[in-house]
Amino acid sequence: MKAKRNDKIATIIIHILVAIVVLILVGILGNILITGVPHLSWRFLTSEASSYKAGGGVRDQLFNSLYLLVLTTIISLPIALGAAIYLAEYAKDNWITNLIRTTIEILSSLPSIVVGLFGYLLFVVQFGFGFSIISGALALTFFNLPILTSNIEQALKGVPQSQREAGLALGLSNWKTIRGIVLPAALPGILTGLILSAGRIFGEAAALIYTAGQSGSTIDYSNWNPLSPTSFLNVMRPAETLAVHIWKVNTEGIVSDATIVSAATSALLVIVVIIFNLSARFLGNKLYKKLTAAK
Repeated sequence: MKAKRNDKIATIIIHILVAIVVLILVGILGNILITGVPHLSWRFLTSEASSYKAGGGVRDQLFNSLYLLVLTTIISLPIALGAAIYLAEYAKDNWITNLIRTTIEILSSLPSIVVGLFGYLLFVVQFGFGFSIISGALALTFFNLPILTSNIEQALKGVPQSQREAGLALGLSNWKTIRGIVLPAALPGILTGLILSAGRIFGEAAALIYTAGQSGSTIDYSNWNPLSPTSFLNVMRPAETLAVHIWKVNTEGIVSDATIVSAATSALLVIVVIIFNLSARFLGNKLYKKLTAAK
């Protein structure tokens, strides 16, 4: 009886804590969306910052955020995937691998402002890239790599050992077993880690202020030449993202409708992250079913 009572009390406490977390999340997201969504419009999404009322639109900021997200993912995902496969499948459990994991955990807890200053000194100043998209993407790679590597490693370790043994028993090499059995089985976890890191990238501001910059020349979306200074594909141009735009309009004090612009931009940022998460999960489930023949 006592054990049942304790179990019931523990279950109630857990449910209460979960409800508190859900209420906090709903409250934060609800406040952002209720405040900002009424100010969203097609013109706000497709106009430049200087052509829509006092605060302008966020066309360039939205594109820059997505461009940086894609570029950072392209750079960091292969490195993180390779490191995670090595740590989960090949590395022996000794002091060296423990040191590597400890270093990854320390790097994942670094404040973004520190990563931004590091990126400024290394990429902007030392490498001479200046305030540019490539400087921001490389800085975000350092910011993103530790947590992405840890998440992918945990996803790989979550695959039952019996699946590896089955592949080896069929005569497959270790690499073919990893590629054909382990990776497809770990795909949902890998995508979850990618989604979590993408959310951090998309909403990052501090690191980008010191690397990607705050504003730049007019972007020509009809210019597909990546070497042209005005091309939207040019990685050497400065790029202000949505998160940096929110910080900028609230700190400069020169925009009369800063509250409206920041509220609308915040709502847009949240909506894009939600859409990206749902789309990635849907795609992950589809790929998992296709690669594993699961129903």
